[in-house]
Amino acid sequence: MTTTTTLPQGDVRLLDHPVAQRLLASTELARVAYVAPDGTPRVLPMLFHFTGDEVVFCTFAGARKITHLRARPHVAVTVDTAATPPEVLLLRGPVTVTDVDGVAPEYLAAHRRYGGQEQLDAVLAEMDGQQVRMARIGLRPAWVGVLDFTTRFPGGGTAEDFAARGRS
Repeated sequence: MTTTTTLPQGDVRLLDHPVAQRLLASTELARVAYVAPDGTPRVLPMLFHFTGDEVVFCTFAGARKITHLRARPHVAVTVDTAATPPEVLLLRGPVTVTDVDGVAPEYLAAHRRYGGQEQLDAVLAEMDGQQVRMARIGLRPAWVGVLDFTTRFPGGGTAEDFAARGRS
């Protein structure tokens, strides 16, 4: 029987793993990595909203990353904790960038999750009466990894295997 604890790294069903679910519901920032048109890597910390199918990032029209992501849509994303041992969700896949007239609903949902109703109200008040254009960046993960450094380790294996790395 396959459970989320026995799935190999890369299996998209790891989105159902308890660590993944905790991190997708958390207020940790996602770090989105992509390659710019000049071939150099970029990493951006971003608020996100998980719809159940997609991890969605939103940005305002005119941001350079929009053009970069349209040119090279493949990204790598990590959402992780600073605790010891850390919990880590790793995602890879292509994004779809969609122009939005007005405020993207996922932008508002992310602000509500990260800062509560007070933060959401402040964001809405700041934009009140303004014409807003945004880009919705949606990632349907093609590859998912989970690390908890208790049962799931980089490269697979056991806690003993992980502890023995680099030692003779």
